[in-house]
Amino acid sequence: LSDKYVLTEITHENKSSLDNNSTNQSKKIKQLIPLGIILLYIIIGSSLMHFNNWNLDAFMFDFMGLFFVVFSFFKMLDLKGFPDSFKMYDPIAKRFPFYGWIYPFIETALGLMFLIRFEIKIALIFTIIILGITTIGVVKTLFDKTPIQCACLGTVLNLPMTEVTLIENSIMIIMALYMLF
Repeated sequence: LSDKYVLTEITHENKSSLDNNSTNQSKKIKQLIPLGIILLYIIIGSSLMHFNNWNLDAFMFDFMGLFFVVFSFFKMLDLKGFPDSFKMYDPIAKRFPFYGWIYPFIETALGLMFLIRFEIKIALIFTIIILGITTIGVVKTLFDKTPIQCACLGTVLNLPMTEVTLIENSIMIIMALYMLF
């Protein structure tokens, strides 16, 4: 009788755990929908800019430019809250809080540099360095399984730190490396 009771309890706990994981996964996906929509708009916008005269390099510059401008816009909606959220995972912002305050402006400048094709090589190098360092912090946070808010779109949208942040940073770094070399 006691073995049957223990087996029933274990089965109930496993089912409850699976239900919680499913609910958490569903909640995480729901939270990431705005990010997906924003990325889709950036991809569509970058593609439409070259609809009649397709050029991969120009598409990538415009994608990177729109990416930085749009993402910096969301960070600027809460300039007071962004630095605290950003320093949770960015190694530079942890050591130098001022960096969290200027980061949205750095992103805006990089975005504009890509869009108007101004000092592209410098913009590419800064993109690799800045996103490379941030990506190190993202990877550490993901490995530690620390549940924190992702500051990639500022603090206005409550996005969880997920592998999506790692993927978007990696794509930008790969594009920058491709364009540089």
